[in-house]
Amino acid sequence: MAKIALGTAREATDTDCLKALVAEFICTFLFVFAGVGAAMTSDKMLGGSLVGLFAVAVAHALVVAVMISAGLRTSGGHLNPAVTIGLAAGGHITIFRSILYWIDQLLASSLACILLKYLTGGLTPAHTLGSGVSPLQGLVMEIILTFSLLFTVYATIVDPKKGSLDGLGPLLTGLVVGANILAGGLFSGASMNPARSFGPALVSGIWTDHWVYWVGPLLGGALAGFLYENFFIVRSHVPLPSEDENF
Repeated sequence: MAKIALGTAREATDTDCLKALVAEFICTFLFVFAGVGAAMTSDKMLGGSLVGLFAVAVAHALVVAVMISAGLRTSGGHLNPAVTIGLAAGGHITIFRSILYWIDQLLASSLACILLKYLTGGLTPAHTLGSGVSPLQGLVMEIILTFSLLFTVYATIVDPKKGSLDGLGPLLTGLVVGANILAGGLFSGASMNPARSFGPALVSGIWTDHWVYWVGPLLGGALAGFLYENFFIVRSHVPLPSEDENF
């Protein structure tokens, strides 16, 4: 069984942790700015068309792949509280550092969306459930989509026996995000990321069913991390995470 590490407050002043937080902030900011910006552009130019959904999916796939690659060696390139909790469930990051990451990710998302509103002349990004979709349906959709995201992260990035997939993790993770947006975008919005939904909610003031984008991704992420770590990763012993370990 994976050992979940609590960590200590000393991590907050650790040089490597501070570098990781800066990198995580930058990568999350750029991800949300590009992803939400693409969604705003698509909505303005293409409305709710299939072409618009495809454009948003492609934009997210590309920026996720690039930003994970950019932050992988420094912060782990989480970009997402659900990824962070999924890795914490597998013992790859301490609970204390996870909380620091969450704060970091939410601040980055908020700043990105505030700037998008300013730079687009007052357009407000919004992230809500699709028409006719109940909160329960949206919740289950988010759990499944986020589970697939974290399962991919573990299989292609975390697993020490990923073999031929080594180095392809960021790209494959981005492709899964894009595919999930095509699958669930019209229904739950395919957030898979509490930070990605928090920024638009803060700027637009629309908090209706916002809890879905926290409970669903966090449950899906934690479940995937726990299951993959304990049932698919083969180790001779369970390693204790070091203070510097992110992925």
